[in-house]
Amino acid sequence: MLKNKTAFITGGTKGIGRGIAEALLKQGINVTITGRTQSTLDDAVKELNANQDSSAKAMGVQANVKEYQDLEKAVKKTVDNFKKIDIVIANAGVGHFAPIDELSVELWKDTIETNLSGVFYTLKASLDQLEQNEGYFMSIGSLAGTNFFEGGSAYNASKFGVTGFTQAAMLDMRKKGIKTTLIMPGSVATYFNENTPGEKDAWKIQKEDIGQIVVDLLKMESRTLPSKVEVRPSFPHKK
Repeated sequence: MLKNKTAFITGGTKGIGRGIAEALLKQGINVTITGRTQSTLDDAVKELNANQDSSAKAMGVQANVKEYQDLEKAVKKTVDNFKKIDIVIANAGVGHFAPIDELSVELWKDTIETNLSGVFYTLKASLDQLEQNEGYFMSIGSLAGTNFFEGGSAYNASKFGVTGFTQAAMLDMRKKGIKTTLIMPGSVATYFNENTPGEKDAWKIQKEDIGQIVVDLLKMESRTLPSKVEVRPSFPHKK
């Protein structure tokens, strides 16, 4: 069912994107991951291809999701290499947290342009491929896209935007045969916000859990669309 399909994942060198890439490769899906640093991309692709036993392959393309032309080029390289794109995961994101009086204009712009505009650019650049192949688009939002918190003005704004954008895009694109799902995780054990995953994060959602959710969505009966998936740790953190 999934073997020989091709997925395009932004921000796939580590964290949630990496977990999704690993899960899709195990299903026989070819994967392109993007990242901003070539050396990091090269290391990630080498590890991805070495640590799975299917015939699927991973490739990396350097791209900054804040730049639409970067994504156009990355999509073209993917099609040139794998001949098509069936699945697109808009995952790349940043987190800058500060109260309004301390939040700089530069950090605001970086957050909105990466987390929100980057999702739009990713979809826009890959839309023709998704339509041709009756594809599946997923964006990685956050529970912060419906729940605001102190010091989260930029991040909340970006993720509230992703929630609205993806849900509206779903209504547009299902008319074209494209499935769309917004995945909204809570606390995930990743390197996000300068965290280093370890035993202290055992209570959190793990990156492979998000990968499994993506696989399950792809295997869902085509007539049924889970358009928004909220994901939380099963048990609250004991401080």
